[in-house]
Amino acid sequence: MPPPTPSKGKGRKTTGIMTIKEAQQAVDQWIREYGVRYFSELTNMAVLTEEVGELARVIARKYGDQSFKAGEKDNLGEEMADVLWVLICLANQTGVDLTKELQKSIEKKTKRDSLRHIANPKLQA
Repeated sequence: MPPPTPSKGKGRKTTGIMTIKEAQQAVDQWIREYGVRYFSELTNMAVLTEEVGELARVIARKYGDQSFKAGEKDNLGEEMADVLWVLICLANQTGVDLTKELQKSIEKKTKRDSLRHIANPKLQA
């Protein structure tokens, strides 16, 4: 993959690499500028479910036994980004710092599962 190229946006230079915090800020800025307001949390939960379904459809066709229908495309990354977008919306509107929560999740999983998967004979190939 080539290195990210610098780009300009709203008076600041970026490298194309975005932290989770920056992603939360960028989504919030977009919502305020173009989206009018956040959808309700309940609506966004329904939209998240819909987006996860669209991601599941692509995965089923690409890696599962189904084939793509005429006109469907392999847009795996796009569907993942759509899921992430709505998840970030929910985090923003509920005051969740995703960076902090992801760090806590990694620590929890490391403490809980540091030996579990290594000792699992089903994972030994």
